[in-house]
Order: sequence, then structure tokens, then C-alpha cells
Amino acid sequence: MAVTPAAVRDAATTLFAEKGYHGTALSEVAAHLGIRTPSLYNHMRSKQELLAEIVLDTSQQVWAEFGAAVDGRADVVDRLREAARVYALRHATHRREALIVNRDVASLAEPVLSQVLDLRRRHERAVRALIAEGVAQGRLAAEDPRTASFGLLEMCVSVARWFSPDGALSAQDVAEQYSDFALRVAGLRDPD
Repeated sequence: MAVTPAAVRDAATTLFAEKGYHGTALSEVAAHLGIRTPSLYNHMRSKQELLAEIVLDTSQQVWAEFGAAVDGRADVVDRLREAARVYALRHATHRREALIVNRDVASLAEPVLSQVLDLRRRHERAVRALIAEGVAQGRLAAEDPRTASFGLLEMCVSVARWFSPDGALSAQDVAEQYSDFALRVAGLRDPD
């Protein structure tokens, strides 16, 4: 395997997901690639830069996927279902990145930490707004849209911890089930 910046990032992603950012030494990343540690610096600047790239890129992708999921959908329940489906699917199909983002975000340096936290806040507030809209329309019955949005998002985050591509359910199956669970968390009302 040729050592490239992408290969270094991939190796770091694997090791950070397994051992955590602080539990991974650059010497382990180098060993994973079959090179000496000083050679890593031909392909990266620092361990912190690797973490920042992984977490910021992943957070930006989550936000973009949310936008694509809800764009063009008029029905609030459809928007919420699709937003939850893509979020659960991401956690099933990008497990390494999800584990890093949700465990090691506090290890980020500024200004990346603030950028990532802003993206998270925007995502949560957007999901909360969908739930509040559904409540206002009488389609959802969540008592507190804020609590419901946190519950829905945390439920999807957990997929990265337990999902296995070798399991009985595919990532798509899990995402579909979780989109149904999300509507229950938001208090989907039966149509009259």
C-alpha cells in the first residue's frame, strides 16, 4: 500500500476508533502503515490535525446529509423520518468516524472545536424545529421538542456502538427501523 495523506488518515481513523485519540500514539499509526514514525510527517502535520480533519469533515457531512434529507419534502413527518433515517444510516456505515466524533470531540483545539460544536448545535436545533413544527400541526405529540430531539439523535448515535455489518440486519434495515423509532420518540399521532 502506498503511503499517502489519505492512507495516513485512514490508519489514524481506524486506530482512533479502536483506542481513542489519546490512546493512540503516532508510532502506532506509522506501524499500521509499515513505515517509521518520522516518515509520517511527509504526509501530515500533527496528530491534532488528523483528529481535526476526521471530526470536522464528518460533522460537515452530517449537516449536508441532513439538508439533503429534508430538502424538497413538504410533509414534516416525512422530513423527520428521512432526517432520522440518514443519521442512523451514517452511524451504521461510518462507524469509525462516528465513534471518534462522539468520544474525542473535546480533544479538538480551537478554532475547530467551536466549528464542530456549532454544526452539532445547528443539527440538533434543526431536528428540534421539525418536531416543534409537527407538534404545531398536530401531527406529533412530543411534550418537549428539545428533549425529543436529543433523545432521537442519541438513539441514532448509539448505532455506531453496536451495529455489525455481519449481523442479521443490514445498515439500511437498521436505518429504516430507527426512522420509525424516531417518529415514536417525537410522538407521532395516528391519522384520524
